[in-house]
This record gives sequence, C-alpha cells and structure tokens, in this order.
Amino acid sequence: MSKGTKSIAFYLMMILVFGSLMYFIVKEGESRQVDTAIQSMQNAPRDMGEGFFVFWDSVTHHIQSSIGILLLQIITILIVCRLFGWMFQKIGQPTVIGEIVAGVVLGPSVLGHLLPGVSAFLFPLDSLGNITLLSQFGLILFMFAIGMELDIGEVRKKLKETILISHTSTIVPFFFGMLTAYYVYESYAHKGTPFISFALFIGIAMSITAFPVLARIIQEKGLTKTHLGTISLASAANGDITAWCLLAVVIAIAQAGSMLSAVYNILFSILYILFMFFAVRPFLRMIGHIYHNKEVIDKALVALMFLLLIVSS
Repeated sequence: MSKGTKSIAFYLMMILVFGSLMYFIVKEGESRQVDTAIQSMQNAPRDMGEGFFVFWDSVTHHIQSSIGILLLQIITILIVCRLFGWMFQKIGQPTVIGEIVAGVVLGPSVLGHLLPGVSAFLFPLDSLGNITLLSQFGLILFMFAIGMELDIGEVRKKLKETILISHTSTIVPFFFGMLTAYYVYESYAHKGTPFISFALFIGIAMSITAFPVLARIIQEKGLTKTHLGTISLASAANGDITAWCLLAVVIAIAQAGSMLSAVYNILFSILYILFMFFAVRPFLRMIGHIYHNKEVIDKALVALMFLLLIVSS
C-alpha cells in the first residue's frame, strides 16, 4: 500500500471513529437536557422563511455592534474616497482633494442633510470616537512614512530659506485673520469673549498649514525626494511648529490664566526636539549600522521603531 493510500485510509478511519463517538455523546446528552432546552428546540424555525429572519436578525445585531459599525464605516469611507479620488484625478486634480470632498459628502453637510436616517445609521454619535481614534493612528503612520522619505541633509542645507518661507507664509495670513476678526467680532464672537482672544484665534486658524494634505500631494506627484518637495515639506513643518506654539499661547490667553501653560508647551517641545536629535538620533544611527540590510531586520527592531513612534506621538 502506498503512502498516499495509507494517509487516506487513516483519515477516513479518524472521521468514522470520532464521528461515531460524537454521535453517542449527543445521544446521551439529549437524555439529560432540561425542559427549557427542549422547548427552545421546538420553537426553532421550521422553514426557510423563518430561518432567513433569524439569520437577518443575527446579521443586524453584528452590524450594530461597535466593531460592526466601525468596519462598515471603513468600507463606506474607502469606497466613497476612492470614487471621488478617481473622479478628481480624471480632471487633473490631486486625489487627496477628492478625498476631502468625499469627507464633506459623508458628513452632516450633505449626507446628514439629505439622508439623515442613513447618516444616523452609518455614523451614530457614540461611534464617532472609534473612527476618530483610528483616523488619528492612520495619520501617525502616514506622517512617519513621509518622514522616512524626507531628505534631512537637504533640509539642513536650506534651513534659512525654509524658515523664511514658513514664517512669511504664517505671519501674512495671521495678520489678515486678525484684520478679518476686527470686522466680524461683533457679529460672530461669543458674548464676553475678549477681542484679543477672538482675533488671535482667527489669526492662528488662518495660518496653520494642512500639513498632511500637502504631504499627500507631494507624495502623489512623486516629489518627496526632489528639491521642491523637500523645501515644501520642511517649510510647512517649520510653519506648523511655529503655529502650534502660537496656538498654545492663544489658548492660555483665552482661558484667562497664566502664560505658564504655553511656556511649558513650548519648553517641552524644544526639549523633545533636542532629545531626539542628540540622544535618539545617535542611538538610531548605531542601530542602523547593525541592521544595515533587510536580511538582519527582525521583529525586535520593528517593535522598537513602533515604540519610539507611539511615544513620540
């Protein structure tokens, strides 16, 4: 008898022996079941129609669970974003612009206004926290990928230019934001809000760059490692750092508290940058010399990278 035939015979014997034993277990177990279990079996669906309703109730229950709603939201967002991204790509626009429009369409402005029932089913209020956390984690991974492709040497060479570009692109819209606040203060400011808080907030809102959107456009156009892409990303990063530090000052002023909270935010941001450059960077350079090719990269290194990424985030 060949080896293949022996395997088939052994397989059939196992099915026969253990199938028979399970049959006897079921028979013995049925003699011990209580009346409620018997009644439950008698009430079980008897035809295909009743069975379908039981199946549909089960599907609905799973969809309405937290993980079911989250998966349904992800599926919907991916399909709509790809559709709008494809449409905008066909008219010569970056895909990310179509994805932004898709977000507006799926939001309360369009879907919530035209089909409130569908919007309430797809995006119930108690589920928005989960999708927000997932989106933030996706943003963390995306910005990490962009950072890996950024040429730091080129950024260092053009540091003066990027600072000039970033601060110019921050202060000009900041000024016009404050100027706009001067004219709309009486109409839009909440009663009791100091003008300086309102004006600073409008100014900072107008001057913060949509850095992830810019990064997506540069990545999509294949400009990440070019001179233009590097200068654009570095300028936007410098502008964002400045703007977020200013936002900390604005929040401290708006809360009518001391400036210590803003000072601490800026101070610890500077300490974090110094620590990353003078402590973590030499350590990672040493790790890079050890794991210099794909063959020696292991799970421990990947775990270390993700740990540093999450701690930094």
